[in-house]
Amino acid sequence: MRAATEPGFGLGVLTKAELVQSATRWAQGGVAAVLAEDPDSTDLHLADTLRAGAGLCDVDAVRVLVDEGPGRVNELIALGAMFDRDPDGALQLAREGGHSHARVVHAGGAATGAEIERALVDAVRLTAAAVLEHWFALDLIVEGGRCRGVVALDPSGARQEVRAAHTLLASGGAGQLFSVTTNPGQSTGDGLAMAVRAGVAVADVEFMQFHPTALHHPQMPRPLLSEALRGHGALLRDATGQRFVDELAPRDVVAKAMTARMLEQGVDHLWLDATGLESFDERFPTIAAEVRAIGLDPASDWLPIAPAAHYLSGGVVTDLCGATTLRGLWACGEVACTGVHGANRLASNSLLEGMVFAPRVVEAIEAGREGAQPTGAMRAVVEAERAGGKRTRELRLRHDSDIPGRALALPPLPPATGAGDAEKLRDHLQRTMTAGAGVLRDAESLDATADAVAGVAASATHPEVRNLAEAGWALVHAARAREESRGAHSRRDFPNTSPEFLVRLVAL
Repeated sequence: MRAATEPGFGLGVLTKAELVQSATRWAQGGVAAVLAEDPDSTDLHLADTLRAGAGLCDVDAVRVLVDEGPGRVNELIALGAMFDRDPDGALQLAREGGHSHARVVHAGGAATGAEIERALVDAVRLTAAAVLEHWFALDLIVEGGRCRGVVALDPSGARQEVRAAHTLLASGGAGQLFSVTTNPGQSTGDGLAMAVRAGVAVADVEFMQFHPTALHHPQMPRPLLSEALRGHGALLRDATGQRFVDELAPRDVVAKAMTARMLEQGVDHLWLDATGLESFDERFPTIAAEVRAIGLDPASDWLPIAPAAHYLSGGVVTDLCGATTLRGLWACGEVACTGVHGANRLASNSLLEGMVFAPRVVEAIEAGREGAQPTGAMRAVVEAERAGGKRTRELRLRHDSDIPGRALALPPLPPATGAGDAEKLRDHLQRTMTAGAGVLRDAESLDATADAVAGVAASATHPEVRNLAEAGWALVHAARAREESRGAHSRRDFPNTSPEFLVRLVAL
């Protein structure tokens, strides 16, 4: 990536908080990448990712991820990121749920995201032409069928137009849709909501992944007890102390098993037994500090845990270079649907996805790319053109790709007709989403949740609450339309996987 000071390539970063307050810093486990062959391989990493994705991963997207990932990790190291190493200087590798081999590099035991963020923020400070902190992006500017930037609120609250030849959404997920989440307060689905309002295609938004082992404690976001703990031998126990699930199963399997056991036993949390792990404080200093701060000793106490909203596997549909269905608009990271995660993200593939696909966006823009190609998740959606080269916003779904697209009818969100209390509306929305559209769902709960979201929207004038309602509206309608259980989406009334739904639900 060229420096922003070079001719013809100016770069600005707009963020609603400070640059260091991103979801990246909360990622604990690490980055999954095959940095040493034999016994591991990129083919095995690919197979593990496809298995976790429950049939909805785009194979080409996953191949890009696993093949380019090791090089991107080494680039990050060159930028100054410091990963944990053994006494001989070799990178320490951990194994997490769903992985067949130890291939996860980490920093500070369980502070990988914070270290990656530190290295990237330092690099951005040196290269960005402008860093606009405490600016809130309200909507995309669309002119002539192209994105021309965003309308935003500046730190004083005044509306401003921030215009750009190319706009990259890297706004993260929507974990704040739920009352229990590992996501920071900024994860309110802003990028997803702006895209929906602009008619940009979004897909796979029903697949909200719940991390099974969040610390059961009033603190929010919930401290995450990294999957690496289970990779090193920590055990899951129910209210009676019995083991009940394979600790290294994919997250959706573990979260569903935990939720079912909690309902069966009438409890609001279960236990993670890490008492058998040696040198806990030295290997996991961040987690050790968090649990000791609430009076628990991981060497002798079982740790209370419950599932928490963690990662949105779907989002704004992109091709393999990050292009969306709106020219001039690009997306990467959790806000994007690249096709990598399918119905359920494999542990520690999230940081890797950002590290691989963000540079592909920059390379495509530098190469003069215009418009999306039918690659990755975009294979389910193609743009139609009228004779004479006039481009339209008309989209059609492909049915000749490996994972065909199916149109998702997404009614407009009701407009705000009143001005309710933002905090109360947000709390009501989060509680309703958790109860009706959480780990376990059914038609009745989803219909009730849709009604509640519409009610919140009717009183939501605050932009963050409005965006949460927009994101929740899309998630609930997608979950209602998918009449099966697959990956992170579990329907009590449709408990089995159906071949009829081996499709990508695309809201246009």
